[in-house]
Amino acid sequence: MIEKARKLEQHLAYQDTLTSLPSPQLFYDRLEQALIHAKRYSKCAAVLFVDLDGFKRINDNNGHAAGDRFLQLVVERLKNTVRESDSVARLGGDKFTVILHGIKCAEDAARVAQTILKRLAEPYVLDSQNFFITASIGVSISPFDGDECEAMIKKADVAMYRAKARGKNDYQFFNADLDSKAVEHMSMEDHLRKAIKQNQLRVFYQPQVNFKTGKVTGIEALLRWEHPDWGLVSPEKFIPLAEDTGLIVPIGEWVLQTACRRNKALQEVGFESMPVAINLSARQFREKNLTETIAKALQKTGLSARYLRLEITETYAMQDLEYTISTLKTLRKMGVQIALDDFGTGYSSLSYLKQFPVSHLKIDRSFLRGAPENAYDSALMEAIVNVGHKLDLTIVVEGVETQNQSNYCKSLNVEYVQGFLYSKPITSDAVERLIKEQ
Repeated sequence: MIEKARKLEQHLAYQDTLTSLPSPQLFYDRLEQALIHAKRYSKCAAVLFVDLDGFKRINDNNGHAAGDRFLQLVVERLKNTVRESDSVARLGGDKFTVILHGIKCAEDAARVAQTILKRLAEPYVLDSQNFFITASIGVSISPFDGDECEAMIKKADVAMYRAKARGKNDYQFFNADLDSKAVEHMSMEDHLRKAIKQNQLRVFYQPQVNFKTGKVTGIEALLRWEHPDWGLVSPEKFIPLAEDTGLIVPIGEWVLQTACRRNKALQEVGFESMPVAINLSARQFREKNLTETIAKALQKTGLSARYLRLEITETYAMQDLEYTISTLKTLRKMGVQIALDDFGTGYSSLSYLKQFPVSHLKIDRSFLRGAPENAYDSALMEAIVNVGHKLDLTIVVEGVETQNQSNYCKSLNVEYVQGFLYSKPITSDAVERLIKEQ
């Protein structure tokens, strides 16, 4: 009995129970041997850090048991892609590492990375359903990137995040520039976590003007970070970071409750009821408890659902049509307005637009930038507005900066506009003053 227990303990120490791959401990041992061998025989060794793109969606939508079986299918493909002399290990979750032993040059590692990307992107069949997934791969090469295990793994991990930042389904080699960016990334993440705890985040609002009345009849909530030393930090700099780290979920919930509470307060002091528009990030939209979170915010703040408009981006709305349509239908039944944001900049699949239970179509500023002078931009604008109106959708155009652009939108019978011509994003108190003045 004692002998059996000892063997089981050894088995668990050196083997991942789900996939039967080497455990992290055994992986480190093999990597150390590979680095020693490469140094002794003047060859190279490579570490490939493989992270699956979109596995969380499969796990959440189909359950952990299906997710485990899916990972086992991934492992089979990884093992069949590399040589017998190479090693595949699972570091946890959907993160895998591959050791390429005794390769001649970086091009050998690149060929393996390309092959892995191709194999993992092929369709998977699980419970008679087809699933698709991609991967992001970071590559470090010894001796160029060091000859110590920790350094090799860290550098491959850094390169993997670079591959994700470039759009995923890609591989990247580590370089010194990436290392400095990784340090900057970690520093910024640390500052962002402090910003949440120290209440440095703010919600600004950009008014939306109704062309028929000429008055502000809606506001869009916009997240801002007011750092004590840096001042206002650009959203383009910290929102992608919040997405990558998952911080966007608690931040997004805070923005939702703050904006709903402010809109309710405006109504209570006698202002005409108007909707507040809030952007949902891709990460937020994929949260399984999204509808419960929104219902909770409305209940907690007392805001009626018809005065909340959620904006979702066309690109991530198209990634999982079944989930998108189901979630949007639930939100619409609650009474929430839905706007399809940045329309025309993503998949532009007009055949699917009619399936989405949306109430508003928001046209990206990039289409307005050249109109009406540029015939191409004007043709696109007019086509999008016509499609929206044919589908009985309310049109909102953002990025209106000149009177000429405003007049052009009015000529297209656009219902709502927003942009610097009318107002930049302002504080909640400034919104109240603006509405009083009009």
